[in-house]
Amino acid sequence: MKKTKRKRTYVLIVLAAVWFSHCASLSSLKGRAEEGEDLTLYARSAVLMDADSGRVLFEKDGDTHMPNASTTKIMTCILAIESGRLEEEASVSAYAASMPRVRLGVSAGDTFRIRDLLYSLMLESHNDAAVIIAEHIGGSVEGFAAMMNAKAAELGCTDTYFITPNGLDAQDGTGVHGTTARDLALIMSYCLKNEEFLEITRTQSYQFTNIAGTKSYSCSNHNAFLSMMEGALTGKTGFTGNAGYCYVGALRQGDRTFVVALLACGWPNNKSYKWSDTRTLMEYGLANYQYEDVWASDLALPELLVEGARPREWELYQEVYVKPQVQPQTLRVLKRPDETVQVVSDLPRVLNAPVEAGSQVGTVTYFLEEQQIGVFPVTVEEEAPAMEESWTLEYVLREFFMSRPWEDLEKLLP
Repeated sequence: MKKTKRKRTYVLIVLAAVWFSHCASLSSLKGRAEEGEDLTLYARSAVLMDADSGRVLFEKDGDTHMPNASTTKIMTCILAIESGRLEEEASVSAYAASMPRVRLGVSAGDTFRIRDLLYSLMLESHNDAAVIIAEHIGGSVEGFAAMMNAKAAELGCTDTYFITPNGLDAQDGTGVHGTTARDLALIMSYCLKNEEFLEITRTQSYQFTNIAGTKSYSCSNHNAFLSMMEGALTGKTGFTGNAGYCYVGALRQGDRTFVVALLACGWPNNKSYKWSDTRTLMEYGLANYQYEDVWASDLALPELLVEGARPREWELYQEVYVKPQVQPQTLRVLKRPDETVQVVSDLPRVLNAPVEAGSQVGTVTYFLEEQQIGVFPVTVEEEAPAMEESWTLEYVLREFFMSRPWEDLEKLLP
């Protein structure tokens, strides 16, 4: 009997352990929106970003540095486009020809047009195409990686380090090749501003030859997101053993543009997880965020005392004030209905004369929750000249002559 009870107790303990393990697993799949709403995701790191402002609308470990596989190629592509060298011919090095799958299958010494290689890079994610582009534009893979890292820093990326132009797993004395979901979304948001980038990445199929015309190649777009949702703009998949499945994509509906970045979104056989997470985040953005004009038309600013100013009337000790103002305008931001906007003014308590009409005396700053969304100058409507000696002398004379009876003044006349 005791043995049976012990056995039941053991079974209950095991079941409880399994249950708590399952709950912990589910918890690890969740990310948190700003309002506290949970979204269940497969990705270990994820970000939903407003592409226009760079504001993160949702994140799950969005600032964790991780390998990002072939999503790296969006940086390679945009740098190549911005170089203005798309019509140039690039020669294939032995190193480029040695790249592992996925690859175009080029031979050392062959030549290609850079523009054609960008379709190979973005539609089929060919690793050798990335190296050919990098060596031609950067002089070497190392030189091109320095360009990639400089561009990432310029865009505001805070934890991105690129070693390869194709995203293959790599590590050197400085760090591990990779980025964060937030940084990756920032890079994609920047790429969306380039129509040539969008044209290349939205192309369904593309054919080209080497410069000699002796070899023909055909590329097909493998970005399933383009046909998943209305308004899908672009995207790039990626996979390595260290990175797992990764994805970065963008969607535009009306005046709203969202970017989703996913890192470590499953390993084989979970190739479809990235599409599920992308849809989940895009639908969350569409359902919860709308543009709203948050300009405070009723903002009241206190009048400012101007020390040393000439009195507006003939009163020696009259205090002079000027009225601050902010030029009315529109401030449209993408927000949830429950999010609050605060306006903080930065004005001095006292100004020193002279003060010119229209001069800036401070600022007002708008915050959406804790994120700054706009800073605007505060100016004054009217001038406040300094009180010169000539005014003081005139004041004294006026006081002297205006305060004495006329008969007394007559006695002073010759």
